[in-house]
Amino acid sequence: MAAPSDRDRHFMRLALGEAAKGQGRTSPNPCVGAVVVKDNVVVAKGYHRRAGTPHAEVHALNGAGGQARGATLYVTLEPCNHQGRTPPCTERILAAGIKRVVVGMSDPNPLVKGGGNAYLADSGLEVITGVLAAEALALNRPFVKYITTGRPWVIMKAGMSMDGRIATRTGHSQWITGAKARARVHLWRDRVDAILIGVETALADDPALTARPLGRRRRDPLRIILDSTLRLPPTARMLQQESAAATWVFCGPQAPAARRAALIAAGAVVKEVAISVQGGLNLEMVLSELGGHAVTTLLVEGGGRVHAAFLRDNLYDQACLFAAPVFLGAEGLPLVGGLGLDRVEQGQRFRFTKVQRLGADLMIEGLFGE
Repeated sequence: MAAPSDRDRHFMRLALGEAAKGQGRTSPNPCVGAVVVKDNVVVAKGYHRRAGTPHAEVHALNGAGGQARGATLYVTLEPCNHQGRTPPCTERILAAGIKRVVVGMSDPNPLVKGGGNAYLADSGLEVITGVLAAEALALNRPFVKYITTGRPWVIMKAGMSMDGRIATRTGHSQWITGAKARARVHLWRDRVDAILIGVETALADDPALTARPLGRRRRDPLRIILDSTLRLPPTARMLQQESAAATWVFCGPQAPAARRAALIAAGAVVKEVAISVQGGLNLEMVLSELGGHAVTTLLVEGGGRVHAAFLRDNLYDQACLFAAPVFLGAEGLPLVGGLGLDRVEQGQRFRFTKVQRLGADLMIEGLFGE
């Protein structure tokens, strides 16, 4: 197999740029971009826009038309070789007369997993794989986790003071961070399938949990409330406002039937899970239920007890924290509740992947388990 050239990496970067256009819109499918190149000239581009619609390769090949014959196709994810909601992309590639295929990363989907690349190679095409694979993976970590485990990618999100407080001692938290940080939060909300808070945060703030991204059509995520005894009132703002997004309330077996009926009457979906050994809701069951309904990304916004529970159970995959240049003191509400740790090495660590200034604040992104 020939090694990729600098030109291959250049065109793959263009394909990755196409793939990024689908962020927050393709779930439960991955973000995929494709570029058709002939005689070192880009003749067409395409990206996957929504599950159930044509894949990136099809958009690019349709755009290329007859110029696809003898051309090179750059695609960020291995082409599928099975019939799903759309026909196999490998057949479309062969029919178009593509001569060479350059692939970013292999598809971890058990229905594909190398089969697409092998089929194209066996059909006489030159296939080069693993070009900018790390960048391709960075776009699709949630998909990789979901397709291999059946559970969503879980993101820890919070706005906090420099001393790790998410509110004052009275619970006041508006606004710790500035406008630019809040705008970025809405972009995150717009890109995830679901957003989760605990009932204490719901009672204190009565949030709408909607997404208001700048420059994009609004897409509200599924709202998730952890509420073991169903204290969320039927008059909660998230149940009263007009939104295409549903509100799910997870409760324990002992939740009162009358409260359950009242929330259902108000439009909530109430789901019962077991109580964990620590006394809270079983988060493993919550994540499995979400994954079973094709939720691939979950943004956890807290509060402190919720963050502590996810950390204790080692359930976070990514952190997205916004730190403001203010101190709120020991009396303030902490970002993370009690973990009962005796030694520093027992704490959950993550690896910084991005630190960016947003106005007066800092945005810190990182990955757990790496």
